[in-house]
Amino acid sequence: LKHKADGSIDRYKVRLVAKGYTQTYGVDYTETFAPVAKFNTVRVLSSLAANHDWPLLQFDVKNAFLHGDLKEEIYMDPPPGILVTSKEGMVCKLRKSLYGLKQSPRAWFGRFAAAMRKSGGKLIALIIYVDDMIVTGDDQVEIQCLQKYLASEFEMKSLGDLKYFLGIEVARSKHVSVVSQFMHSPSEDHMGAVTRILRYLKGAPGKGLMFSKYGHTDVEGYTDADWAGSATDRRSTSGYFMFVGGNLVTWRSKKQKVVSRSSAEKPMDLYCDNTVAIAIAHNPVQHDRTKHVEVDRNFIKEKLDAEIVSFPFIRSEYQLADVLTKTVSTSIFLNSLDKLGMRDVFAPT
Repeated sequence: LKHKADGSIDRYKVRLVAKGYTQTYGVDYTETFAPVAKFNTVRVLSSLAANHDWPLLQFDVKNAFLHGDLKEEIYMDPPPGILVTSKEGMVCKLRKSLYGLKQSPRAWFGRFAAAMRKSGGKLIALIIYVDDMIVTGDDQVEIQCLQKYLASEFEMKSLGDLKYFLGIEVARSKHVSVVSQFMHSPSEDHMGAVTRILRYLKGAPGKGLMFSKYGHTDVEGYTDADWAGSATDRRSTSGYFMFVGGNLVTWRSKKQKVVSRSSAEKPMDLYCDNTVAIAIAHNPVQHDRTKHVEVDRNFIKEKLDAEIVSFPFIRSEYQLADVLTKTVSTSIFLNSLDKLGMRDVFAPT
């Protein structure tokens, strides 16, 4: 059942799906492919489009998998409800790919890629999830021609602007990381924390990441780690923010797997407020306290020597990653969200 925004039924939808779980690798199929992009990729693309003034068009392809051309010979039992009048044992031969087949994603993407090449364009559509795509580029005329060609080749409908929400989870990622550790045995305190998270999300339906034009495509990052911040096992929490073109594209907050005797035992890169960690990254001399991170340290040292990565020191009060690793005051929290590009589209201007 497809529902409208008010909850009433919009339409009924049915789809014929093959029992792909009965297929055998090497017999019924040899390779699969899932054309799914990570949201990090979507955010990088959005930042590039904002900085280069690219048009950003999103489309939905109706019955995407049914467009795929099969290389294999595939037979299936007649669908339920189909009256079989011939002799017993009749099967259906598929002429096109079908939902449920292991090779359907590969077949669909192959057909889509072939259409892109035939149009003379480059592979600048980005598949987000099976039947949604984003088309962008720096040539307005080429984009318009490509849009018309794809619309004639496949049954498509325009979704206009990006319908995907790009950022509210960053605002509470530290708290979500903490409570998720107690999913199987939550206490009243944990449930209270979850309630506060949900209350925050409900009160901020218009918050998300604003992608602005900064006139560059530089890659910058902020990384931080608390020390023995967990009161239960005294493990530390690491966090980072990565920017491309001045816009936030990826972040993470994660508890470390081992207990550190000091916050300097885990080398960090990019903007860092830990002078000891910076010294370890630059110093080729190893000692007992850093042997377990020797591979990571040498990898970072190579990038530093090649000037691919710089390692500037930043004062703690300007360390944006603090909100991912420790509890901060409300003023610092709100100030950090502003610097990260979090905006409320419903806020008065």
